[in-house]
Amino acid sequence: MKKILFITIVIIFIPFVIVCFYKIDEKKEIKLNYVSNTIIRVKRISTENIEFLPLEEYIVGVLAGEMPIYFEKEAFKAQAVAARSYALKRIEYNKDNDYDVVDSIINQVYLDNDYLKSAWGSDYTKNINKLREVVNETSLEYLDYDGEVIDALFFSTSNGYTETASIVFNIDLPYLQSVKSSWDEKTSSVFRSVTTIPIGDFYNKLDLEYSDSLDVKILKRSSTNRIISLSINGIEFTGKTLYDKLGLKSTDFSLKKDGNNIVVATVGYGHGVGMSQYGAEGMAEEGYDYKDILKYYYTGTTIKKIEN
Repeated sequence: MKKILFITIVIIFIPFVIVCFYKIDEKKEIKLNYVSNTIIRVKRISTENIEFLPLEEYIVGVLAGEMPIYFEKEAFKAQAVAARSYALKRIEYNKDNDYDVVDSIINQVYLDNDYLKSAWGSDYTKNINKLREVVNETSLEYLDYDGEVIDALFFSTSNGYTETASIVFNIDLPYLQSVKSSWDEKTSSVFRSVTTIPIGDFYNKLDLEYSDSLDVKILKRSSTNRIISLSINGIEFTGKTLYDKLGLKSTDFSLKKDGNNIVVATVGYGHGVGMSQYGAEGMAEEGYDYKDILKYYYTGTTIKKIEN
């Protein structure tokens, strides 16, 4: 009887202790390894204030703003190195200006700790620890091409291929070349999207005279199927103009009139240059590590570390 009682206590007590241990451990926040004095000046859009942040702390906030928290760790690590490279390039570009970056999609989305504590609630510690681990494990790493920090552009979802920088931004950068990105269709819920725009709004946004008809001619596409130029009712536009003025998700789109509306179908989400975030997630799900991901999307680059 005593033996049975002892076994019963052990069976109940040991799992209880283990659960309590992990609950306590989950509440402990991981600290960032501050091994660099690099500071980035971040302009907050909501307040117009400029905050001076340690670079590694800023990267944690960028990870929170730029990727869904459920993403694989290796995808986050690729994003951390890309975001750090992008930040370093902005610091270089803006050394004579008042700030280096803004906290929105104009540069990189940055979310501060106060916001994250409110948004994540009881999951804050678990989530922030995941991101701090990522930053610590890639500490000070950035992407280099031919002795210089690269301009590590990235975006949400490809249309099956990334785009060459010269097509989108008229800048020829050897490390921002088009590559196949076959993972996005599986991983991204916005791989294909349909938007309906009232016909009056459509013409107003494009500064076109109203018409009950719609005559669209595609004049030129890139090798990745994104529209470079087209004409609408005889007036020529670039694909990027429609992307900007209509707020489209991609320049890989089609237009058709449906009653009093214009229906726009897009493939992909974002400008298409550099690393596809959902492509990175797909690669991570297949077992690629962050170095593989970065090497794939940023042609000919190597990973280096900031020297203090």
